Amino acid sequence: MRSTRTLSRRAARAAAAGAAALVLAACGGESGDNSSDDTRARPAPSASSAAPDAKHNAADVAFAQGMIPHHEQAVEMARLASGRAASDEVKKLAGQIEKAQAPEIETLDGWLGAWGEERMPGGMDHGAHEGHGMSGMMDAGQMKRLESASGKAFDTAFLELMIKHHEGAVTMARTQQKQGEYGPARKMAAAIVTSQGEEIARMKDLLGR
Repeated sequence: MRSTRTLSRRAARAAAAGAAALVLAACGGESGDNSSDDTRARPAPSASSAAPDAKHNAADVAFAQGMIPHHEQAVEMARLASGRAASDEVKKLAGQIEKAQAPEIETLDGWLGAWGEERMPGGMDHGAHEGHGMSGMMDAGQMKRLESASGKAFDTAFLELMIKHHEGAVTMARTQQKQGEYGPARKMAAAIVTSQGEEIARMKDLLGR
């Protein structure tokens, strides 16, 4: 009888352990499946196109849509300097502008994609953005004159036009700081205000103002 009771207890413990194992396996399987589904649904974002997980508003969208062509024009202007500028300081400044703003274009593009928004129509058509609040943009005539200049004439034209361009970017960034809701966009705007403000002062010094 004792042996029979012992065997019965062992069988009961084994059954209980098996049931617990099945429950744990089922829970683990459900968790694993959900994790896998979540991974497929939310792929790891890249640094330039991370899907914003915070709230954004119309001001954030307008900031990204406006700043992309604004930055693109600044990069276009900066790339002219290497073959046209006489001053090494102007060439160095132009290189820094391109290095800073080209990656921001990718980031802004990523935000728009994550929000399901499109770029502003017009692309690199400099006259297409008038009236869209994009202060400081050069028109086609100004860009053509800059492309035609060289030496000291280019340096002067580049600095004068880029000062206006930067001032426009600072205005746009301050609007974003006041009206925007998305944290990373507000952070970028603050960086633009600081860095481009410093570059404006530097360019004015180069012009002897």
